Amino acid sequence: MKTPDPAAQQAKGLAAPKATAPGTRDATAPGIREAAELAWGATDWMIEHGSAGDDLSLYHGLAGIVLALHESAEHFGDERYVRAVEAGADALTAGIDQEEGSSLYGGLAGVAAVLRAVGRPDAAGEALRRVRDRFDGRRWNEMFELLVGNAGIGLGALAAGDLELAVAAVTPYLTTADRTAGGVNWPVRPSPPRSHHVAHGTLGIVYALAAIGQAADRQDLIELALAGAADVVHRNEAGPDGFLVPHSDPPHRPELIERYSFGWCNGPAGDAQVFRLLQQVTGDAVWTELGDRCWNTVTQSGLPRRIRPGFWDNHGRCCGTAGVLALACDRIVERGDDFGFADVLVDDLAKHAVVDETGVRWSNYEYRESPPELEPVAGWAMGNAGIVRELLRYARLKQGGFGGYSVAWPDHPAVGVPDDAAT
Repeated sequence: MKTPDPAAQQAKGLAAPKATAPGTRDATAPGIREAAELAWGATDWMIEHGSAGDDLSLYHGLAGIVLALHESAEHFGDERYVRAVEAGADALTAGIDQEEGSSLYGGLAGVAAVLRAVGRPDAAGEALRRVRDRFDGRRWNEMFELLVGNAGIGLGALAAGDLELAVAAVTPYLTTADRTAGGVNWPVRPSPPRSHHVAHGTLGIVYALAAIGQAADRQDLIELALAGAADVVHRNEAGPDGFLVPHSDPPHRPELIERYSFGWCNGPAGDAQVFRLLQQVTGDAVWTELGDRCWNTVTQSGLPRRIRPGFWDNHGRCCGTAGVLALACDRIVERGDDFGFADVLVDDLAKHAVVDETGVRWSNYEYRESPPELEPVAGWAMGNAGIVRELLRYARLKQGGFGGYSVAWPDHPAVGVPDDAAT
C-alpha cells in the first residue's frame, strides 16, 4: 500500500513569491528583515560546516541539514542552496549502503523521508527496503519510541510513501500496551522508567498511532492513541489552566535529567503538537483546550530567559527556543494569536547569534561543562538546520505569507484551518 506524500501536499501552499537576498528583498519590517537575514547567514554557515563527516541522520546529521537547505532554497530562490540540496541528496543516496541505523532520527527511515521529499523516490525506496529487511516483526532495536524505535520508523515510512511499512511498524503497540490509572503506556526502553513525552515516551507513540491510523483508516490504532494520550493527561501537575507532566516515572537518570522540561522533546511545547494532531484526527475541541493549556505553561515558565543554571540553555529545535517558535507560529495560524511571544523568541535568537564573515550560528550552553559554551553545530536538533526552518516560517508569516513549511517534517502536523475560518 502507498500513501500520498504529505510533504508534497503541504508544499503546494507555498505560493508566496520567492525572496531575493535579505539586503534587497521587499521586506521592510525589522522583524521580517532580521529573521530572514539571520536565516540567510545561518544557511551559508551550514553549507560550509554541515556536509563533513558520515552522520546521515535527521537529528544531528545530513538529512536534517538537507531539509533546511531545501527550505532556504524555496524561500530565497538562491541557486547555491539548490545545488547544495542536490549535493546533499547525492551524499545521502551514496551512504545508504553504509548506514546501520534504521530509525527516524538516527537512521534510514529519516533518510528515506528526506530523499522522498527532495525528489529521489528510488533512493528512498532502497532505504526503506533495508529498513524492512531489518524488522523482526516486533521491533528494530531495544528502544520502542519515536526518536529511535518503532513509532518514528513508522512516521518515516509514512512520510516516504510506504503506508504498509508504517502500519507494520506501529502494529506491535497494540499488544504491548500496559493499562495505567489514566489510560495506557508502553515500556520504551530496557530499564523501568516510562517516559511520557514526544521524543522517548508515550506521546511520541500516540502521535505515530494517530497519524498512521488516520492514513490507513485504522480506528483501532486511533483508539489506542487516545488511550495513550489519556494516560499523559492524567499525569498533569499544572492545574486546570496549565499542562506540565514530569519527564518520566520512575525518574530516568535524575542526576542528569530535570524532572520538568518545557521544549519539544520532553515538555508542553511538544505535547501541544500531539494535541494539535489529535484535534485534526478526531475533531474534538478538548485537544485544542489542552493545547492552550500547554501554551499557558510555556509562556509563563520564564523562557527564553536563563533564569537558573540548567534552565533554557538551548536555542535548537529539539530542546530549545526554535522548537517553541514552531508552536508559536502554529498558533498564529490556527488560533489567531498575535506575534508577541514569537517576537520575543526571535529577538532572543538574534541576541544570541554569533555573526561574522563566515555566517551565522548559535552556541548552546552547558553549565556543567568547562567552558560552558558549546561549539556551534549545523544539524537540526541543536543547531542551524532546525533554527533556519523556524526563522523562515516566521518571516513569511510576518509578511502575511504561507503559514507552513516547504517540506513537512515527519512528526510535525501540517497547519490546520484557522479557528475563525472553521465552519
